Amino acid sequence: MKGRDEVVVGATILVFLVLMVASAFWLSESYLGQGGSLLPARFRTVGGLNVGSPVVLRGVRVGRVEEIRLAEGHWVETLLQIHPDVVLPAAPAIVAASASLFGEWQASIVDLQEIRGGDPNVLRELEAAAAVGDDAWPGATLPDIGQLTAQAGRIASDIAGFSSRIETAFDDEAVLNLQRSIREFHEVADQINEFTIDQTEVLGEVTESVRVTSGIVSDAASSFQRTMARIDSATVEGRLDTIITNTAEVSTDLRQSVADFRELIALINARQGSFERIIGSTDSVFSRLQDGQGTIGRLVGDSTLYVEASKAVAEFRELISDIRANPRKYFKFSVF
Repeated sequence: MKGRDEVVVGATILVFLVLMVASAFWLSESYLGQGGSLLPARFRTVGGLNVGSPVVLRGVRVGRVEEIRLAEGHWVETLLQIHPDVVLPAAPAIVAASASLFGEWQASIVDLQEIRGGDPNVLRELEAAAAVGDDAWPGATLPDIGQLTAQAGRIASDIAGFSSRIETAFDDEAVLNLQRSIREFHEVADQINEFTIDQTEVLGEVTESVRVTSGIVSDAASSFQRTMARIDSATVEGRLDTIITNTAEVSTDLRQSVADFRELIALINARQGSFERIIGSTDSVFSRLQDGQGTIGRLVGDSTLYVEASKAVAEFRELISDIRANPRKYFKFSVF
């Protein structure tokens, strides 16, 4: 009887153990006899992801995390065991995130082409992991619930502090100052309105001046156009060619005159010695005249000749007068 009881107890314990192992496999959603593929993934940090954490695709568990290890370049590499019958996306990537409020994490398989418009931080981590260039899937990690709660707490504290500061700042005096500022702003707005009206009138005058100036410019443009038309007409009729030809001839004559003048200068330079001798002789003659030397010098320096010449002219005039008055005194006429 005692041996029978021991067999029953042993069988009960064995069945209980079998049930526990079966329950464990069922809860972990493991496939007995199916290993699946081991695929690497790269993260900067894995957060709360552990070995044995589930790998899900669109919310369905398709594998588990088999290994987590540190890699070069401050990266963390994981090996993911994926069931062989799972159809993966064209550009797979891994996003590690918290799965519940109890600290459980999971690795979600996503398509890079489908999350281009998502969280920019996640996209930045995935692009950095993909830039390494090997066969490992790029991975990113979302903040867990605790971090988000702590961040929300800090934000709530900041909002409370800001609200208290606003409540402290907006007392009765602050309200009066605000009302005064609003009235002053209204006065400034009225002044700006008046200034705008005045400037509008000034702008109208400036516009009128611009219009008049535009008319003047238009007239000048018309005059210039007529001038260009005349130039064009002169060009067509050959007048411009004639002017250019005459200008060329004048230039030729001018060059010839310059050449002749240069020849004259050269001749003067060649006769410079003769001119110097002539100038020296002339200077000597004028010096002798000034000193009263020679006949001409004496005549120039002595007034006797002038006096005698004046007397002779006077006597000659008296003689002419006497001849006119008494011609017979000087002339005799006889016919026979």
